[in-house]
Amino acid sequence: MNEHYFYIAETTSTNVLMKEMLQSEALPNGFVVHAGFQSAGKGQGSNTWESAKDKNLLFSLLLRPQQIDASEFFLVSQMVSLGILYVLRAQTDDENSKYFTIKWPNDIYWKNQKIGGILIENTLQGRNIQTSICGIGLNINQEVFTSGAPNPVSLRQIMGKTFEIKQLIHEVRSSILEICQLTPDDIRQKYVLHLYRNIGYHPFKTSNFTFYARIIQIDTDGKLILEDTEKQRLTFYFKEVEFVL
Repeated sequence: MNEHYFYIAETTSTNVLMKEMLQSEALPNGFVVHAGFQSAGKGQGSNTWESAKDKNLLFSLLLRPQQIDASEFFLVSQMVSLGILYVLRAQTDDENSKYFTIKWPNDIYWKNQKIGGILIENTLQGRNIQTSICGIGLNINQEVFTSGAPNPVSLRQIMGKTFEIKQLIHEVRSSILEICQLTPDDIRQKYVLHLYRNIGYHPFKTSNFTFYARIIQIDTDGKLILEDTEKQRLTFYFKEVEFVL
């Protein structure tokens, strides 16, 4: 096993495997668990993540952001999202790179299609985050999607060529660790700058109604603050509101 990298051909979930490994050894900041296939890859909540074997980027990254207060846990999500976004933009031409955005809270989009998802699980020590296990799934070389996911897209579909998975993992890891060195304010500003539909009014829906609104800001705890067409401010936590695609 490399000091910062462990590969397994198949596992249930790289997040689960990372947690098991942490029970028996003190893994370093930036440690990666990479799988060729996940039999039970997890998304947010009860969602699953579809990925053909050895076609995509499936890994968990261990961060030890011990300077981050537990109340500012969303900062980890912002760092990881930005790190991924910058790498994807670097893989594409100028025409396509501008369409990569972060869909609140941490999905990675190209135009109106989802190319990546993130699942972060934190452990706390006192008031601070001790570890963040950042599960990352990116559609890279898959050409056909068969699950019920409404809008998947892969890097291969965008660019028409095959990409080297292990090299991309190295680049994403390095990019995220670099973002971690920035100040919290800088990270938050960059995150808002690269948000999906961050300009103008767009349709949203809750369990009760659909409305048009624009993004005003993201609070430090990840809360989305919108302003509707009547200039009324509305606030939502994750899963309380959806973008209408």
